[in-house]
Amino acid sequence: MGIVAGLDSSSVYTRIVVCDADTGQVVRHGHADHPAAEATPEAWLLSLGEAAGGGVLEDVSAIGVAAQAHAVVALDETGAPVRAASPPVGGEDRGRAAALEAAARELVDALGGPDAWSRAVGSVPQGGAPVARLRRLARDNPEAARRVAGVALAQDWLVWQLLGRPARMATDRGGASSTGYWSPLGGAWRPELVELALGHAVALPEVLAPAQPAGRTPEGQLISAGTGETMAAAFGLGVGPGDAVISLGASGSVCAVHGAALPPDASGGVTAYADATGHHLPVVRTLNAVRVLRGTAELLGCDLPALSDLALRSTPGAHGLVFLPYLAGERVPALPHAAGTLTGLRRESMKPEHLARAAFEGMLCGLADAADVLRRSGVRIDRVFLLGAAADLPAVRDLAPSLLGATVVIPAPATYTALGAARQAAWSLGVDQGTLSPDTPPKWPEPAGETYHPTDEALATGTGIRQQFAAVRESTHGEG
Repeated sequence: MGIVAGLDSSSVYTRIVVCDADTGQVVRHGHADHPAAEATPEAWLLSLGEAAGGGVLEDVSAIGVAAQAHAVVALDETGAPVRAASPPVGGEDRGRAAALEAAARELVDALGGPDAWSRAVGSVPQGGAPVARLRRLARDNPEAARRVAGVALAQDWLVWQLLGRPARMATDRGGASSTGYWSPLGGAWRPELVELALGHAVALPEVLAPAQPAGRTPEGQLISAGTGETMAAAFGLGVGPGDAVISLGASGSVCAVHGAALPPDASGGVTAYADATGHHLPVVRTLNAVRVLRGTAELLGCDLPALSDLALRSTPGAHGLVFLPYLAGERVPALPHAAGTLTGLRRESMKPEHLARAAFEGMLCGLADAADVLRRSGVRIDRVFLLGAAADLPAVRDLAPSLLGATVVIPAPATYTALGAARQAAWSLGVDQGTLSPDTPPKWPEPAGETYHPTDEALATGTGIRQQFAAVRESTHGEG
């Protein structure tokens, strides 16, 4: 079919991979940091141009675009950005995050509570959601909000620019599902929720089918629908039904591919995303992951690799220590004001290796609790892709299969978000050329990496550790 490109416009850089459309093999790539401290639309475009320099996009037949989560661009009636309601480089500061959380709470109350939101869009809005960003814009800058005639996500705006700013803007189900005003249950926009946030109706992009192109550039390159970074990364990894992706950052997230939208969840624990292929991609986020390991390492005066070595000197169950890892409160279970708890201290357990082991077990049990939220909703999880630098720690690799109750894959480092965007471009190109079905994406090889299968003995041990963790959690915080 030729070669295709995938663009990943994150909060701090643009990455481009150019791939063979049939095999997914990367043939060249480009990279450029955003030129400004504030991630504005103009900065994204300048970064894209720099990353594409030197002929990176030469002879490319189709382009896919993925972009940072939660970046929404408010446009006036001329198509000029009124303001980029997007996260700054480095994430939200405390004041900005608190203002966004307050805006989200206002929206929840304005619609009638969490249950009303869950019935409307399958999720309860959090502070980072585009709908909350629009609410904050209306509250803090009402003059600017009144000038907003349309809203788009970062990838939608970049696709529109690549196409020469046509009359129609487009997006895909995956991107639309991250806004807080598109319903995975009904498969349609809920424009009244944008009006609730901004105070008036605005134009929204057309939602395209997964393989449907957004159009062609003035030079004739096909542009696919585009999608959000979470959906693109899942597509680049090649996950499907039965697969989950767990991301290990300071906080954590668990998402899994599912064939249908989950029932409404008024608890706010599940975010109802769609994926880039026509399925659904529900996400459960935790507030604590690698921050638990870093805090423990700092307490013990070591780095993460040394903490991992210490943990592997201990025994399963950490010699009776149980670490509830709620250092920043927690979303799942809903314990926003909780602190961490360490129990089981005895003279013989008060050794660095046992505390290290308890930290790894506590972090993974917390993530397993998040995965169980999805399992209880009917989502099958047989295989877990574990992402993040901490996934390379030997203690994580050793403990994760038994505590997560699944085969664990540690994929080789790669630009999976850009690869997912490129795969979407290849799919649209194949449908356009008549070589692929709109129901079946191109079959690119699974990523290289290492796979770890839990033994029956390890699963039994992991079950025991999780039961002890659950007993301490319930005795400390109740059923939650």
